[in-house]
Amino acid sequence: KMDGLTMLTQIQELNRADIKTIMVSAYGDMENIRTAMNRGAYDFVTKPIDFKDLETTIEKTLKEIGHLLKVKDMEEQLESLNYDLDMAARIQQKILHQEFPVFPDDNRFDIFANMIAAKQVGGDFYDFFMYDEDHMAFFIGDVAGKGMPASIYMAVCRTMLKAIGSEVFDPAECMTKVNNMLIPESDISTFVTVFYGVLNLKTGVLSYCNGGHNLPYLQKPDGTVTELDDVGGLLLGKFENAPYDKHEMQLSPGDTIVTFTDGITEAEDEDGGFFDEERVIEYLKKNPSKPLNSQVKGLFLEVMKFAGSAIQSDDITVLSVRYNQIDK
Repeated sequence: KMDGLTMLTQIQELNRADIKTIMVSAYGDMENIRTAMNRGAYDFVTKPIDFKDLETTIEKTLKEIGHLLKVKDMEEQLESLNYDLDMAARIQQKILHQEFPVFPDDNRFDIFANMIAAKQVGGDFYDFFMYDEDHMAFFIGDVAGKGMPASIYMAVCRTMLKAIGSEVFDPAECMTKVNNMLIPESDISTFVTVFYGVLNLKTGVLSYCNGGHNLPYLQKPDGTVTELDDVGGLLLGKFENAPYDKHEMQLSPGDTIVTFTDGITEAEDEDGGFFDEERVIEYLKKNPSKPLNSQVKGLFLEVMKFAGSAIQSDDITVLSVRYNQIDK
């Protein structure tokens, strides 16, 4: 036979937020009441039972149980969200090149990229590959949204761009195909901006197409910085058969193409001010001859110095390509 105090101990060991006990004890039996409360009883009533008081006590207990269950549910949701964010960050980091140089035996060009993920993981991505021996393709993109959905969509976009780009030379044709393939994968709030380029390593001709992305900068060896010509082009994943145009430009030895996501220009300081395009241009003008990895890392240091202790809400990503025109 189990007495009430022993049962209280066993109930407490269950660690169930939805189970609360109300002790009924003889009036003046403070020792047992105190022991019961220490063993986890939520409240007590004394004999002879005042049923109005008992009803009030039960209502109060049920209200407390409801509150605790709500808190538990919120904790589980937070735990699930943190897990999703961690997995999203893992996906993002896994598919992005982290070690450079990637093509150490090819001195006709340099390429370097870096990304700082936001606390709430976004959908920035980049990649590059050799289309053939004399053409190097590269792209940078930014998926709308945060967390696991953006991360999964980002992985899909990156895979499609690389797969189609490996088969289709023309940047505009590649973007058209990828856009139409993304339509079934997109919902009303999902889309991606992309800049896609192909560099002819023999001639220095850059063919590119832009899909609603920030226009890159052309940095000359003398420190001149200009924005690439805007060829238009809608973001991907929203409009079926959207038109995309290819543009070509001639690069000279030492020219650098600096691509980035809006996490750079919209990086905020502690007062809510933006880093903006002017600061990017100013930095590039002052640092035309730095090795590419030092130049990109230096830009990140400028952004971090500007931001101070402000937490950034978006990924910060830069991909830079420098044309050298030296025999392989």
